Amino acid sequence: MPLRIAIDGPAGVGKSTLAARLATAFGLPKLDTGAIYRTLALAAERAGVSWDDGPALAELAAHLPIRFAGGTGRAGTTVLLGNEDVSAAIRTPEMSRGSSLVSRHAPVRAALLPLQRALAAGGAVAEGRDIGTVVLPDAEVKIFLVASPRERARRRRLELREKGLERALEDVLAEQDARDERDSTREASPLRAAADAITIDTDGLTLEEVVQRVLALVAERTGLRPR
Repeated sequence: MPLRIAIDGPAGVGKSTLAARLATAFGLPKLDTGAIYRTLALAAERAGVSWDDGPALAELAAHLPIRFAGGTGRAGTTVLLGNEDVSAAIRTPEMSRGSSLVSRHAPVRAALLPLQRALAAGGAVAEGRDIGTVVLPDAEVKIFLVASPRERARRRRLELREKGLERALEDVLAEQDARDERDSTREASPLRAAADAITIDTDGLTLEEVVQRVLALVAERTGLRPR
């Protein structure tokens, strides 16, 4: 039976880093569903499709030529739109905002659901905001990460700084609050923990401590251990 680990939570909580570590540990592909929505936002911008136009976005999503290149862990984070590597282009603050706006449309989420499930069918560490509730409701292990808003904003600011983008902490926090509001109140697949998900508060925990907690949970639930 393939191992599917679902990791959900708001922006800046550490989903991507944890997913990469777990994917490497178990030799699984890492599925970043947020990257799919970011790529759709980029494709829509290039095609002149408004992020508010649900039907047009859904049509674009149904034929989105997205691929994840590489093997497991971080190698699987290379995102291709057609044959173009858009890994950097989709990681800007503007595409982060675009991802949140396009993902609120129910037709868009419905159009991308088959793609996400197909990518995870053979086993994957999938991260997003509705993995455990909608995309993979029968995942073997479900994790919901949380952290305080200011700590999440601090992490996001450091991530942006590493990319050469200097932002004031209060600005990052305001954008984060707006996104949290959109993600948690949208009608289509709102951000929430699955009933059978294990919630982990990452405030005050090192990455290694979070990884070890999840590895122990995977072993408990499935009997599987890292390769």
